Amino acid sequence: MKLKIDFMAQTLVKALAGVPVTLEITILTMLLSAPLAFWMALRRITKGNEKAKLVRFYISFIRGTPIVLQILFFYSLLPTLLNYFFNVLLGWDLNIWDIDPILYAVAVFTLNTAAVLSEVFRSALMSVGAGQLEAALASGLTGAQAYRRIIIPQALVVALPNICSTVVNVLKSTSLAYLMTVQDIMAVAKKEAAFGYNYIEAYLVVLVIYIALCTIVQLIFRALEGSLSAYRRRLA
Repeated sequence: MKLKIDFMAQTLVKALAGVPVTLEITILTMLLSAPLAFWMALRRITKGNEKAKLVRFYISFIRGTPIVLQILFFYSLLPTLLNYFFNVLLGWDLNIWDIDPILYAVAVFTLNTAAVLSEVFRSALMSVGAGQLEAALASGLTGAQAYRRIIIPQALVVALPNICSTVVNVLKSTSLAYLMTVQDIMAVAKKEAAFGYNYIEAYLVVLVIYIALCTIVQLIFRALEGSLSAYRRRLA
């Protein structure tokens, strides 16, 4: 089999136009899922919290279902629910079907990532001795101040490698956003390949782009780990 280098070069240029979309979905997903994940992690580690059972069920449900199924179900169901709520119940005249599919992609990836990230935060928070929180509260700090000044900085160092893995997984998972008609890297490459059935070449181009993006993300987190480690050594 002879690869069509000219086609790969053209597809590479066009697929790179989808990189901003992929990065936008990834960044928004992490920014939106982090607070939700942290809240769920706190509910899990707080004794006597009734919401912990609901959080555990949510995490089990998300982790127990394929993300492809979540995407197809969410993208099929949510527009119908929104249309019924706003246009039928409230009597508004909104064209729900014209909503940017990127918003649906961010929503479904946020719900999925929050469940994964909550376990990362929970394990990191539990790695910090409970006595430190008690000592901070005894010294007059509020719970929020204790977490912000003492607990979170220490837990972040522990969680950083797993956060990196989560970001990489989200970045790779965005390749499924084309199922929601999002014009990301995969969607652009598949569209180009469809004209001449050059799918092998197109997938190789996508492979190279994702390897490059994931490598950059890992290098960034490696630099962050080095900075945090140096900071901890200065404090020691």
